[in-house]
Amino acid sequence: MEILQKIKESALKHKKRIVLPEGTSERTVKAADIILKEGFADLILLGNIDEINELEKKFGLDLKKAEKIDPKNSPKKEAYIQKFMELRKSKGITYQEAVSYIEQDIYYGPMMIYMGDADGEVSGAEHTTADTVRPALQIVKTAPGISVVSGAMLMVTKKENLGENGIFIFADVAITPNPTAEELAQIAICSGLTARSIAGIENPRIALLSFSTKGSAKHELADKVIKATELAKEMRPDMNFDGEMQADAALIKAIGQKKSPGSSVAGLANVLVFPDLQSGNIGYKLVERLADAEAIGPVLQGLGAPINDLSRGCSVDDIVNLVAITVNQVANK
Repeated sequence: MEILQKIKESALKHKKRIVLPEGTSERTVKAADIILKEGFADLILLGNIDEINELEKKFGLDLKKAEKIDPKNSPKKEAYIQKFMELRKSKGITYQEAVSYIEQDIYYGPMMIYMGDADGEVSGAEHTTADTVRPALQIVKTAPGISVVSGAMLMVTKKENLGENGIFIFADVAITPNPTAEELAQIAICSGLTARSIAGIENPRIALLSFSTKGSAKHELADKVIKATELAKEMRPDMNFDGEMQADAALIKAIGQKKSPGSSVAGLANVLVFPDLQSGNIGYKLVERLADAEAIGPVLQGLGAPINDLSRGCSVDDIVNLVAITVNQVANK
């Protein structure tokens, strides 16, 4: 697919250090082999090194260029333990508790990023989303000015007359069930930045969706979206937001200009921000299945460093693609 090739080509120019905590997963090592051959990321595989080497031999892979680290035996383990205790001192963490955390690949990865030993992380082939996000929040925390983590989906449709030549960012599709107006504004901002960093959309046109367009209906749910739009504009006056807006008004120029005349987003939106997780998750899956669109992601937004979460049902190609996306996030953060 053209967009994925562009993402990989961009990653190749930047080539960042990406840590893969699930280094003893079959899919992870197979993906690592492809990534190292294509050369768009330097990889760090976490896990028992003998097990990683056995998988490499079993599947005829070439992982010589990857750094392999066993968190339980790493020479940097003690430094990471001490720093983790410092980060979590308000929770009264003991030394032994810190050891038990840092020996886990899912905690060691974010600590590598925090300590400057890696640039980004891709996890989730074996771990749940909660297992990936929790250590990230404890260690790298959220980005400055952002208090909420969200998940954006890169949607590639055949409707080249819509969005950005058929390409959209949908959010939040993965993390926050019922964001406040303040959180929704932050999600809108992060989604615009994601559109730039991974999809190459230089001018994100961000529509905050509702069942109402510009007061066509009166309800507290629409009011939340109206407030979120106002807050987003105040926080980032350099970005292009509009809402509240129905989906057809966001997508179809004739409808958009009728319902929201003069808007630079209505009918031209390439970033769709849904009012809650239910609508976002349902929306992207409907488009994926009914419109035969490609859904790539989700990409986590709002964290202090690029840390991304895979579906546990992910394919090898999914891992490869998300690593390329993560490299671009690092390069453009």
